[in-house]
Amino acid sequence: MRGNGLWAQLRRPPGGRDARIMLFAQGVDRTGTGVWAAASVLYFTYVCGMDAGRLGLLLGVGAVAGIIGSPLAGRAAERLSVRGLLVGCHLLRVATMVLLLVVDHFAALLVAVALTCLAERGAKTLEMLFATRVAGERRATYQALFRSVANGGYAVGTGFAALGLAVGSTTAYRALIVANALSYLLAAVLIRRTEEPAGRGLVAEAVSGPADPAGREAAAAAPSPWRDRGYLLFVLLDLPMCLDDSVLNVGLPLWLIHHTGAPHAVVPVFLTLNTALVVVLQLRVSAWAERPGGATRAVGWYGVILLASCLLIALSTGGGPLTASLALLAAAALVTLAELMRSVSSWELAVALAPPRAQASYLGVAGMSQSVQKSVGPVLLTGVVMVAGPIGWLGLGAACTGLAAVQRRASLRRLAALEAAAGASEASGVAGVAGAPAATVAVG
Repeated sequence: MRGNGLWAQLRRPPGGRDARIMLFAQGVDRTGTGVWAAASVLYFTYVCGMDAGRLGLLLGVGAVAGIIGSPLAGRAAERLSVRGLLVGCHLLRVATMVLLLVVDHFAALLVAVALTCLAERGAKTLEMLFATRVAGERRATYQALFRSVANGGYAVGTGFAALGLAVGSTTAYRALIVANALSYLLAAVLIRRTEEPAGRGLVAEAVSGPADPAGREAAAAAPSPWRDRGYLLFVLLDLPMCLDDSVLNVGLPLWLIHHTGAPHAVVPVFLTLNTALVVVLQLRVSAWAERPGGATRAVGWYGVILLASCLLIALSTGGGPLTASLALLAAAALVTLAELMRSVSSWELAVALAPPRAQASYLGVAGMSQSVQKSVGPVLLTGVVMVAGPIGWLGLGAACTGLAAVQRRASLRRLAALEAAAGASEASGVAGVAGAPAATVAVG
């Protein structure tokens, strides 16, 4: 139905006006990010004169800073305004982009890149928290809209960067950095126009008034994700659920170049196909995998689909250029479908498996999985999987399928435990009103 299409949903997203403004801000942000992603390595190489060793160190430090950014933002969101923190992250990125324009010392560049990555990952965690509170139970639909907007913005940004890279002058590179900084500034201005979402602080949704001592005591007793072994297990198992990113951006291009006879012109088609499929299919997949039950179902399918894509990659070495091209393009389509499954399941379960009173800090820890994967995933593919050849891809697919099954079972058990604890807490509340002693329920 046209009324449920992408454009109709963008005009009336879950969360209303604030969600619409936030989606626009995220599209602007991702456009600038696309510009920087396409130009950064070449800028550091040709304008700053870095060798491969220093460039690797720069990117590695940035990756580590990104890992820290997620839990740091989640922790801060327990006590400060989510909207204010998000604006601060964008303004920090504006400052680091300006710093890149005025410094050329390696140590200063190291600080600028680290702060950029820290603010970027922090912003993503805060965006997820904002959407969770604004969109409520329709957060899967919001996530689908966001991914469509983000992919479109990223594609526009990389296209814009291509114009500057074609010129190739220092002035052109600097103009791209300025454009990126302006995108962050505009995103900050847009976010300032939103209202602070409900659930500020330790409590995701206000359940008691500020003068209620019981409410203050519950907030003070909010659990820590670092002591919650069940949630940490979810985060650990979520790491292989993010490997589709490295397979698409690192594995497929390198495998095509070094292990098949497919023409190199096929490589950019991978990303084009990925962007098109995300825009077309994300809403449909999100509707199918909505709510915790659908998310756990999507986790199981993720492993199966990724295994099928790995099988196609392994088989691509056995034919000519046309056969290899078709096999790798089909693999890219399947990897994108796995990505669509993961984008819904990871976010939905990260929220559903977290105690409502501490969602901010829990989501901050959950956000680490993508940052860690971006650091470890490429090394795993280039240093282990591709070295082992076709059997390495089959092993990767089989491992991800098995871990996805474990993730699904563990998530179902935790959801059942949380549901039982919520029921017991409700019953104890009724008993407390009636004058009976309240029971204490713990969820492991």
